[in-house]
Amino acid sequence: QVQLVESGGGLVQAGGSLRLSCAASGSFFSINAMGWYRQAPGKQRELVAVITSGGSTKYADSVKGRFTISRDNAKNTVYLQMNSLKPEDTVVYYCNFKATLRIGVPAMDYWGKGTLVTVSS
Repeated sequence: QVQLVESGGGLVQAGGSLRLSCAASGSFFSINAMGWYRQAPGKQRELVAVITSGGSTKYADSVKGRFTISRDNAKNTVYLQMNSLKPEDTVVYYCNFKATLRIGVPAMDYWGKGTLVTVSS
């Protein structure tokens, strides 16, 4: 199994910055893509950013140029650097890992419990 622990959420003023971290622990063969999603109350969870095992990245249009995703494979950790934060970025952020537990077993999705980011105007 894979356990994900997020950290770094909190309260910040508009225009400020926060850095989210998500570390994986447990027994697994490999971690493929790592990503961050966010979900507002009553809405579907949406992709914020994803980074593949090869380092390719993809961002939601709403965060391009403001957020940067990175990963440390040695630490099984993914980061989300959030700059120029806006009140509309206020929401719960979830990390997602696509991990393979054993050779020959398809990768599965694992989720963190979420961390709240609040941006005040």
